[in-house]
Amino acid sequence: MGWHDRLTPGTRPVRLRRASVPVALCPALRATADARGLALADIALADGRIAAISPSDPEWPDPEAVDLDHGLVLPTFADIHTHLDKGHIWPRTDNPDGTFAAALDAAGADRDQHWNADDVRRRMDFSLRSAEAHGTRLIRTHLDSIPPQNAITWPLFAELRDAWRGRIELQGVALIGIDELPEGAALDAYVRLVADHGGLLGAAIYPMPDLDQRLARLFDAASRHGLGLDLHVDESGDPAADGLARVAEMAIAVDVPGPVVVGHCCSLAVQDESEVRRTLDKVARAGLGVVTLPLCNLYLQDRHPGRTPRWRGVTLVHEMRERDIPVAIASDNTRDPFYAYGDLDMLEVFRAATRILHLDHPFGGWPAAVCRTPAELMGFEGVGAIAEGAAADLVVFRARTFSELLARSQDDRIVMRNAQVIARRVPDYRELDDVVGG
Repeated sequence: MGWHDRLTPGTRPVRLRRASVPVALCPALRATADARGLALADIALADGRIAAISPSDPEWPDPEAVDLDHGLVLPTFADIHTHLDKGHIWPRTDNPDGTFAAALDAAGADRDQHWNADDVRRRMDFSLRSAEAHGTRLIRTHLDSIPPQNAITWPLFAELRDAWRGRIELQGVALIGIDELPEGAALDAYVRLVADHGGLLGAAIYPMPDLDQRLARLFDAASRHGLGLDLHVDESGDPAADGLARVAEMAIAVDVPGPVVVGHCCSLAVQDESEVRRTLDKVARAGLGVVTLPLCNLYLQDRHPGRTPRWRGVTLVHEMRERDIPVAIASDNTRDPFYAYGDLDMLEVFRAATRILHLDHPFGGWPAAVCRTPAELMGFEGVGAIAEGAAADLVVFRARTFSELLARSQDDRIVMRNAQVIARRVPDYRELDDVVGG
């Protein structure tokens, strides 16, 4: 019987032997790393946690150990930028031409017509079950919060967050166009609803004449109510879009809880090099965390019917890494007008990001961008790494190297939570047929 057959749902191994571990996710093994950034390790498990990690000892007899034969072991994933409330509406409301403008119109129309509590609950739960089966532990979702949708979605979000606690830890971000942000007493009521349900503030940032004033109102609200910020910034190919620089300047000027997180930042890739350097210097000084969304941006950006795209739509992650700016990689949308595909599988996202963004030769610290870095940006210190004392939340693969890992879908991966192998059940799309159509 092979090792894969010994790790069946419900089993609790006491030791994993000859596990290939990326040292970017386990610094304790750095001294034994090979040229590809992997170390061969023995991992002892006890009481749901990692009791010990050591370089693999081939002479150590241990009949209770499961010998992985160099199979890769990663921590469970953290997906810091998703849209669970939009997920899986594609069958009933698709994108007629694949453009960003059409996505906005289609999603808005679907929200107005269909997004009652039961509709959103069923689609969100479906997405969470998919993510859990693929090995994700933490999810932050942006939630469309244009009134009156906010009064429907936020109580539902809090209900799902409590129901899923211990399986997937959920965070929510209020999403609204910066030009739609309320003012005065209406803003305070809007923010209180988010605060009462444990959320963060967010907005979509794009060029407009009074952007600085609107950002100041948003940052002031976050500061007064003690809420973190996670923003969609410059999601376009417009070289004149400078929202990232403006957000960085505001973050320097106004203190808000936790790191300010910005997603997309696509316009940076089509700007003049001198402008890029000035902006990234501000981002580093402000301590912003950046999330790149390679699948959705590759799908939407530079899309013109009948014309081949000229750029990849993603932001400048290598230049950010050079300045020690935290960079995370995330799923973004799944099967909705903004992205027709996806399943909240962070391995798929990392595989695509590696190819699109050239995160290899060497891989270096990039594996952390789908686990430890987003976990830290979400406020979960010590999560998303393989370390003594950490929860034994692991994903185990037959693949032995990054080349093998990223060459196939790894549908036979094994997910462990608190040192116990879970049953991986990806839900059937037919479950949603009566909601979104088949």
